[in-house]
Amino acid sequence: MIELKTPAEIQRMHVAGRFVAEALSEVGRLADVGVNLLDLEHHVRGMIKQRGAESCYWDYAPSFGSGPFRNVTCLSVNDAVLHGLPHDYTLRDGDVLTVDLAVTVDGWSADSARTVVVGTAAEDDLRIIRATEEALEAAIEVARPGNRLGDISAAIGAVAGDYGYPVNTEFGGHGIGRTMHEDLHIPNKGRAGRGLKLRSGLTLALEPWFARTTDRIVFDPDGWTIRSADGSRTAHSEHTVAITEDGPLVLTRRESEGP
Repeated sequence: MIELKTPAEIQRMHVAGRFVAEALSEVGRLADVGVNLLDLEHHVRGMIKQRGAESCYWDYAPSFGSGPFRNVTCLSVNDAVLHGLPHDYTLRDGDVLTVDLAVTVDGWSADSARTVVVGTAAEDDLRIIRATEEALEAAIEVARPGNRLGDISAAIGAVAGDYGYPVNTEFGGHGIGRTMHEDLHIPNKGRAGRGLKLRSGLTLALEPWFARTTDRIVFDPDGWTIRSADGSRTAHSEHTVAITEDGPLVLTRRESEGP
């Protein structure tokens, strides 16, 4: 069932979104050469406990995973892009790290992800990160009442096409609100003018992710971590967005990203 949120409920989601934004900024600051992924995981656990929030990932057990997931972050390195299981790995110079975080505060959820380069950045890595960020902004721009769900998918796919990146449609955006995953699957490629008409009160997690040279994925033996099938590097950007009569409202915008 698709639930339209009231302005007051959207503001409550915004509270959760601000915390998620703060936590992602903190992880981006801490991620450095020599830092262990488990240290980042435990730091965020402490932030969530101190805030009195709840992790949407802890005990998460979807059909595709080897659940339950017993961590509060997804930390994916290099060719890993989604659902990276935090493990004993020390970050190296030039690693590409994707951090994905979803929490609930006072019964309302927010979900966001970002990709950063640890230490020395290769231009190819900066390029694919930039592509996901531009695709996300393009998706946000068309998330307006009267447009269609396909307009969001088409906007993401168009940016990927401009950059020359293939697009996987198995995993994409989704509805969000009282829980992390609500009805609506939002593929990262689609046809404009098709699909559900967007209405004020819809709240969506939009998340373009690309691999450099493939649209196929493989799972690690841990049952969670998803990688590019050919080992090429990846990137992932995500925001929780509310559709309002005044335009899209990004509930997880980080201060470094501006308004």
